[in-house]
Amino acid sequence: MIRYALLGLVQGLTEFLPVSSSGHLVLAQRWLGLDPPGVLLEAMLHWGTLAAVLVVFRRDIVALLLSLRGKGRVELRKDAGFLIAGTVPLVTVALLFREGIQSAFSSTMAIGVGLLVTAAVLCAGHFAARGRNRHALIRFPDALGVGLAQAAAVFPGISRSGLTISAGHVLGLTAAQAVRFAFLLSIPALFGAGLLHLLDALETPQVHDWLGLTIGASCAFASGWLSLRAALALVMRGKLWVFAIYCLLLGSSVLAWSALA
Repeated sequence: MIRYALLGLVQGLTEFLPVSSSGHLVLAQRWLGLDPPGVLLEAMLHWGTLAAVLVVFRRDIVALLLSLRGKGRVELRKDAGFLIAGTVPLVTVALLFREGIQSAFSSTMAIGVGLLVTAAVLCAGHFAARGRNRHALIRFPDALGVGLAQAAAVFPGISRSGLTISAGHVLGLTAAQAVRFAFLLSIPALFGAGLLHLLDALETPQVHDWLGLTIGASCAFASGWLSLRAALALVMRGKLWVFAIYCLLLGSSVLAWSALA
């Protein structure tokens, strides 16, 4: 049970903070000697963090859904379309390069490089956010740019939240709009990732520890809710740069460990 709880905590705490949940899960398995989570547990962990996003952004989600029925503002209907457009790059990359992406997770060297990339992007986003020319309404080029950033984050060690929020800053979005769009865009990504793992699990049926799966998903939800609230506060205060230092130190340590192993 401890294994399920630890993996759930790692997934939840690192999914929304810009430090790469996928990279941390692999490192936790290697450094703490934890067994691989298995595809069904991975599905449950993704859906646990998905539930955290749905709870925190429930009002935005309801407003977007109502707008699709013609009961909301035109801007919200545009936002819904932009979220769909921003998801297309991720779906394309995931379908075309799925095997290559999965093989990259076996390389700690790749994770170290990914963490250094995350550190560099967070620095770029921090300095871009200090610019004066900001626009509060997202446009199609912004949605596509953030979507491309999310697609790049499928590789291990590269943080989805770090890249999407930083991309929003670079494209000129306000902090509030950048973080809102980035986390709303994570909803189809988390759902899709969980669905793919679930389909893989159905292809290889086996006996599962449902209590352990529930514990893992619950821990992912609770820690995900906390990390999401923390990420929102840190973005609004312009403090995401502290995670650039963390990713730089961790990425350098992973590369050094990989070289000596």
